[in-house]
Amino acid sequence: MREQFTYDAVAGRVVFGAGTARTALADEVARFDAARVLLIASEQEEPLARSLAAPFAERIAATFTAVRPHVPTEVAADARELATAAGADLLLSVGGGSTTGTAKAVALTTGLPIVAVPTTYAGSEVTPVWGMTEGARKTTGVDQRVLPRCVVYDPELTLTLPVDLSMASGLNAMAHCVEAFWAPRRNPISTLMAEEGIRALGRGLPAVLDEPGGADGRADLLYGAYLAGSAFAVAGSGLHHKICHALGGAFDLPHARTHAIVLPHVLAFNAPAAPDAADRIARALGRADAVTGLAELSRRLGIPAGLRELGMLESQVDEATDLVAPTVPADNPRRVDRPALRALIHAAWAGSPPGPDATATHQGQT
Repeated sequence: MREQFTYDAVAGRVVFGAGTARTALADEVARFDAARVLLIASEQEEPLARSLAAPFAERIAATFTAVRPHVPTEVAADARELATAAGADLLLSVGGGSTTGTAKAVALTTGLPIVAVPTTYAGSEVTPVWGMTEGARKTTGVDQRVLPRCVVYDPELTLTLPVDLSMASGLNAMAHCVEAFWAPRRNPISTLMAEEGIRALGRGLPAVLDEPGGADGRADLLYGAYLAGSAFAVAGSGLHHKICHALGGAFDLPHARTHAIVLPHVLAFNAPAAPDAADRIARALGRADAVTGLAELSRRLGIPAGLRELGMLESQVDEATDLVAPTVPADNPRRVDRPALRALIHAAWAGSPPGPDATATHQGQT
């Protein structure tokens, strides 16, 4: 008999296809009958954003470019103030996860609708999850007000994303998929999306590495990112995301690379206690073993081996452990006590080969 489950579908319109940012965005914005649009983009992507918005330039009431990683609360406050001063009735975000996150911070308090045009593989544009950082601590939450009403996916916009960032961003999306197999609100539908997302990402990452300008690889990555975000939106946040959010907020580590480094270690930790999930992840990767397959893929893609290569200090491992420990989901497949958690984080810091023996290896360092 099939298991009982609850699936809360995430509402939102998706427009996917090469060139759609230039051919369909104006019509999508017009659907909201908005007269005063707040355009949100980083300084680097402002020229692209203005180019895409050119067909409806008269509706752009203001532009916010002070986007920062992990959305510091002061940045959120400035964006909200500009939205109010401009009398904005729609938010248009063009960029990566930090740009989408800034738009979400505005929507959280204003209720303004968001049209998102992602240029990386973050996946956050299809989730109702928001995150902000204050005093080196990142807080996240779930609120339907921050879920973009429309997302325009155009693989052509990712062609200029540097290969190293593409690899990290794609593995960040992979983390959403892997986590969805054991996140608190997992269900058969989110698991299907996660498995297909891994398959698309596992196909697209090597393709983009070998041919950065190839249209098919970029489309696979963006499609996989959409599925990853959709699965994560429903299944929720598990051990991996609790670790990465704490690390990013406390030590200002780069978001995508942090996820890419930590992911194989969390998978290695949980896989022995979740054999069915591990088998499905392995099949989606086209490998016999999920942990080995993901670790080898990470190495091939040039992902840094350990968090220390991102600037994290070994002396910060204990602080990270203390931050994560109270947030670990109670139903994680494997029990997570403090020694095990510290060993996992230390292994990710050191760049040790991911494996189930990491806890035993570092047990004496607690």
